[in-house]
Amino acid sequence: MNKPVLLTVDDDPGVSRAVARDLRRRYGEGHRVVRASSGQEALDALKELKLRGEQVAAMLADYRMPEMNGIEFLEQAMDLFPRARRALLTAYADTDAAIQAINLVDVDHYLLKPWDPPEEKLYPVVDALIETWRSSGATAVEDIKIVGHRWSAPTYGARDFLARNAVPYRYYTIDEPEGRRLLEAAGADPTEIPVVITTDGQALLAPTDAEIAAAVGLTVDPATDFYDLIVVGGGPAGLGSAVYGASEGLRTVLVERQAAGGQAGQSSRIENYLGFPDGVSGAQLTDRARRQAVKFGAEMLTARDVVALEVQGSARVVRFGDGSTISAHAVILATGVDYRNLTAPGCDDLTGRGVFYGSANTEAPECAGNDVYIVGGANSAGQAAVFFSRHARSVTLVVRGESLHSSMSHYLIQQLEAIENVRVRTCTTVGEATGDEHLEKLRLDHIDGSSEVVETSHLFIFIGAQPQTDWLDGVVERDERGFIWTGPDLLVDGERPSGWPMDRDPFYLESSVPGVFVAGDVRAQSVKRVASAVGEGAMAVTLVHRYLEEQ
Repeated sequence: MNKPVLLTVDDDPGVSRAVARDLRRRYGEGHRVVRASSGQEALDALKELKLRGEQVAAMLADYRMPEMNGIEFLEQAMDLFPRARRALLTAYADTDAAIQAINLVDVDHYLLKPWDPPEEKLYPVVDALIETWRSSGATAVEDIKIVGHRWSAPTYGARDFLARNAVPYRYYTIDEPEGRRLLEAAGADPTEIPVVITTDGQALLAPTDAEIAAAVGLTVDPATDFYDLIVVGGGPAGLGSAVYGASEGLRTVLVERQAAGGQAGQSSRIENYLGFPDGVSGAQLTDRARRQAVKFGAEMLTARDVVALEVQGSARVVRFGDGSTISAHAVILATGVDYRNLTAPGCDDLTGRGVFYGSANTEAPECAGNDVYIVGGANSAGQAAVFFSRHARSVTLVVRGESLHSSMSHYLIQQLEAIENVRVRTCTTVGEATGDEHLEKLRLDHIDGSSEVVETSHLFIFIGAQPQTDWLDGVVERDERGFIWTGPDLLVDGERPSGWPMDRDPFYLESSVPGVFVAGDVRAQSVKRVASAVGEGAMAVTLVHRYLEEQ
């Protein structure tokens, strides 16, 4: 923890050195003494301290300074550190001005120069300043800080990115005093949110995920340009591949676009996963798998968008959005699926401002006392309903089908039936979302042709499974929805895929390109379950070994 700061401001070098010397002699063990030669220099120092999350216990400013006198400085400094205690250093002739300052700008004390002996004239005053500051309860904030707006989609994106990557942060809105102070310290205005402030005081204005990842210490650049195995996608299948690949001696790198865990990582509770009789959250399961993969030596690249897969002789090349590439002997595609967009009018415009895809657990506190709506009838929607029922006044599941029994696990249906503030609206769809600054109302359409309008600030969407595989067009064979064909499904009337160069059939999880394997939800005909995805990730590594033995 950084020591609280004692700041001194004086344009006279001799006086500045003397006060800093006396303060360090008495308070140096528990405080850091910072000195400045002008009001502007001191304000710049305070802004840096604010961004770094440090605390200022007391400020001592000379009254007579050119350009900005001590009173003017302390008045501006109060905007950055309102709890810091303030004192003026003044000559006898300026005593009246110092007394006026006590009344006008809440200066705590004034000190006459010279203050010899300090034991009698300086230290008692500073002791009182520090004691008053301590009693205010001020504490340093060493976490990453985000400044934004409640209904800003980019702000939600930054918060969600950090939360899903298990990076702790403090969130401040631009409507609260501390948020405004941090904006001022960063030299930003409300149009440049979110502002992400790192623990070392670096301020990022409206940053991308990649910029945030690099600034907070996540790995974004590969250690080398060639590997034994590249895993694309960090969901359960990708993490399973990384664990087994690295543990079996393959030089392995996992590339993830946003955060490890995929859809499973957003689940509030998985209760039917083998070995966890009390259930486990998706975040906990993901974090354990990620740490396990790293323990075995796998590299984990975050916020890297893969845009192409190329075959160059025996090498399989993965190309990133910035044009850079990495290569490997083999690749496992484990990119999973995304939730399908809800096409109802208004949803696109309000995404991130009341309309969310997935659990968006960072929104849970905002749901307190509100009515929440969830679209979807599968396990992910049910788990979200259970989670938000602990925060919201009511949770309504909007389901297109006639019941949940064909799409949701029996144990989860029983849980929902036992929760008083959860209700299920079957044979119902969302027809429209409306609101100005944020979501305010939904139109619900019923199968009988009737409609109703409900008020809500939060809609969470869990519909369909949509693979993001357009970047593989013309490289591997896919079905009409974009899922990737593998193994026996590639054989048509016993014939191997067009252009298949090997003197054997494709391995079970192998795509139409030798050495490129597929695991998890993105594979055509796969079982959409966490356990099966992990199993396929492990199986794919076994097949990678068989492929490498052929080379």
